[in-house]
Amino acid sequence: MNETLSSLVERSGLDAQDLTRLVKIALDEDLRWGPDATTESTIDGDHSVQAEVVARQPGVVCGLGVALSVLDEVSFPLTGVTLTREDGEAVTAGDVVMRLSGPLPPLLLAERSLLNFLTHLSGIATATDRWVRAIEGTDCRVRDTRKTTPGLRSLEKYAVRCGGGLNHRMGLGDAALIKDNHIDAAGGITKAVTALRRSRPDLELEVECDTLDQVREAVRVGCSLILLDNMDLETLRAAVTITREAPGIRVEASGGITLERARDVADTGVDYIAVGSLTHSVRALDLGLDVVSTMVR
Repeated sequence: MNETLSSLVERSGLDAQDLTRLVKIALDEDLRWGPDATTESTIDGDHSVQAEVVARQPGVVCGLGVALSVLDEVSFPLTGVTLTREDGEAVTAGDVVMRLSGPLPPLLLAERSLLNFLTHLSGIATATDRWVRAIEGTDCRVRDTRKTTPGLRSLEKYAVRCGGGLNHRMGLGDAALIKDNHIDAAGGITKAVTALRRSRPDLELEVECDTLDQVREAVRVGCSLILLDNMDLETLRAAVTITREAPGIRVEASGGITLERARDVADTGVDYIAVGSLTHSVRALDLGLDVVSTMVR
């Protein structure tokens, strides 16, 4: 991996091997039926260009290290790449986020995979930024969920961080979330919490509550993180009041929360708002790759 790319990936907190694996999968989708027939038939291998990746609309850019990884995988010279923005930085329509100078064939091979990653991750960062701005000035923070695109969780959660949000658990083993099905099967919140603490006392534990009675039970059993599921504003405020009777309890609101309602939810006093739409139904940010000059050797 190129030294510049390695340092960029390291700063992002992404796993280099996992990133390379995902890039290979993306490129394989284009190449599994053979090489790039159009480019090989119409463009000479000595054809070099200067090109730019340009934002077509305002947003927050994310995925530049992933884009470099795609270019590296197709052997486009990274010495010919200049990043003019950083992940997490705001862009407006017309802003150049990357300049490229080098052979056209590998650039065309990389183009679609590069833009697929970049537009998708930038869309997540942009959406997260909107939620963060909606509750700005409160003590509430936006958190993501595990409602991610299969295989892309690490990248999508990175994009949430670039947009100013927080990550919930990465998988099923790094934190525990006792949900309604666990509660029913265990015979109640107290039994479920007791069993979890006995089995995995090392894990952060969160309990999902649907009613105020469940909130009271979660407080009595000493839960420090409570998820309030699908509650209206009045019930959320009442639940927060109950949890404030014990020190150190954090509260997360989840279910049916829209961007338009985010501020009202944050004003109830919850510590977090869980937003699945950041990853499961986000709209890509429009970016394009434009050739600005051609140099045929």
